[in-house]
This record gives sequence, structure tokens and C-alpha cells, in this order.
Amino acid sequence: MLKNEWKEKGFVDEPIAEGTDLKTEIRRLCKEKDAVILAHYYTVGEIQEVADFIGDSLALAQKAAKTDAKIIVMCGVHFMAETCKILCPEKMVLCPDLNAGCSLADSCKAEDLKKYKEEHPGYKVVSYVNTTADVKALTDIVVTSGNAKKIVDSMPKDEKIIFGPDYNLGSYINSVTGREMLLWNGGCHVHERFSVEGIIRLKKEHPDALVLAHPECKGSVLTLADVVGSTAVILKHCIESDKKEFIIATESGILHEIERQCEGKTFYPVPPEMSEDTIGCSCNECNYMKLNSLSKIYNALKYEWPTVDVPEDIRKEAVKPIERMLELS
Repeated sequence: MLKNEWKEKGFVDEPIAEGTDLKTEIRRLCKEKDAVILAHYYTVGEIQEVADFIGDSLALAQKAAKTDAKIIVMCGVHFMAETCKILCPEKMVLCPDLNAGCSLADSCKAEDLKKYKEEHPGYKVVSYVNTTADVKALTDIVVTSGNAKKIVDSMPKDEKIIFGPDYNLGSYINSVTGREMLLWNGGCHVHERFSVEGIIRLKKEHPDALVLAHPECKGSVLTLADVVGSTAVILKHCIESDKKEFIIATESGILHEIERQCEGKTFYPVPPEMSEDTIGCSCNECNYMKLNSLSKIYNALKYEWPTVDVPEDIRKEAVKPIERMLELS
């Protein structure tokens, strides 16, 4: 039986025996228990190295939907584990640390969205994947940063749309589609802090560098970007470009995979704006993603906990907009 303090902490913190090769033991447990490890680009490098598959939110959802494994270990944040459970209700889904939340998901509560929908009859709800299962259950179609434009473009031109919760992404999609979607006022605590002045300074220091930015960034940052796109788009562009220097405005975890695949190229992460709450912190990192660790993955596999579950009535509604997204992606 799990200790009560484990449940209170949201992860198993049993000490690991000295000398344990965690990567080897994790792979052994995966084989023994028929488990697959999915990791987001924003997790730390050693987790990406031990994972079966790394990707952005869309790729992880697609992989979860297709896996034959009995257990899915989602190394990302809580809503990603929920998405796995929504798509794979028969599988055990492990989240190494239940405290790995998301500022975007937290910015849109289901009860608030329900009320907003009632105040705007006739509107379709397009929700970013960074939302809880309860919000997805109130949604008509889910999108990621990689497919949002494509999906919004596929909807009738006169469709009335509520887009949430990321205001910056919604504003960007409005600008590139000519839509006038109603935008929820949510934001990512990492992407909202990138410094315009920091980009200008880096550009002066490295005039040949391309600026690549995630659409969750503020509009003032995106106007300085040569390429705006999801983490997968940013990675692909770095690999395929003839350029040798890049200024990156997204969570710094992506640099591990970019540098692995782009030998001989140089990357400069954009710093956060300076303020009282950013002094002394690594604010181009997601503190939630960084809660994942090899020891937590090992213990999660060993004890098959913490699990993520979604009530069946919510799951049945939440799976519909996700399946619509996957059909169009």
C-alpha cells in the first residue's frame, strides 16, 4: 500500500538505492510491464533520452492513440496524461508527478467556459489542447499550435468561434486567417515573458541569426520572428535551414533535441523580461515540465502510481473534439 505522504505529495518519493542505473532500470521495467514512455520536448534531456517517443502535443496525442502498450507513462504535464486516458481508456496512464500542471489549463475553468458559452449562443468552441478534460468536454474541436490554422481554416467562413484559452495563439490565428474569433484571456507563464528587448539585443549581436518563435508568445515578439510555429515546426526548420545561427523563443527544453539533430549550428535562447518576479529564475523554462525526473519515472513504473483517470461521462464527451482534431491532422 502506498504511504499517505506519497499521495499528499502527488508522487512516489521512495529513495533510490545508491548505484542504481535509473535509465537501465526504467527500460527494464518498461519491457517487464509492457509500458511506453512518451515525453514532451520541454522535459529535461535525460528524460528525452530514456523515452520511447518525444514530440509536441499533437505528436504525443497521435502516438498515444496508436500505441499497443498496456501502460503509458506521460512525461509532460497533467493535461497531456488526461488526453492519453481520454484516447486510451483501457490503458493505465501514469503521470510521474501529479503536480505537473499547466498555467494555460488553469486559466480556463469548465464552469467559467460553460457560463461564457451560455452568454454566446450559436458559437462553436475551439479549445487549445492545453486544457482539462472537463473543458474539452465542452469543446467542439481541439487544436494544437501546429494545426490550429489548418483547422480554423477548415471551418465555414461565417462560423462564430470562441477560441481559448491562449489569447496570444488565438490572436495570431485571427491575424493569419482573417477571422474575428472571441478570445479567452489565458496565457502561458513561460511564453508570455519573452523579452522583445532581448530579441533585439540578440539580433544585433548575431545579425545572421533567424528568429524562431512559438505562437504562444506575445504579438510584439511574433512581429520580430522570421518563423512562427509549434515546437515541431521550430525543430524542423532548424534541421532543414542552411542558416547556422538561430534565436529561439520557446521553452528551452527543445534545445536538447535541436542541438542533437543540428550539429555545427548555434542556438540562442531568448531571455525573459526583467521584473521583480523573474530576477534569479530561469523563466524560459516551464517549472511544471521540470517536475518530471528519472527517479519519479522509475518509482511510477515500479508502483504503477500516480495514475490519471477521467470520469467516463466526461471522457465520452472529451474524446469527440480530440478525434475531430486527429481526423483533420
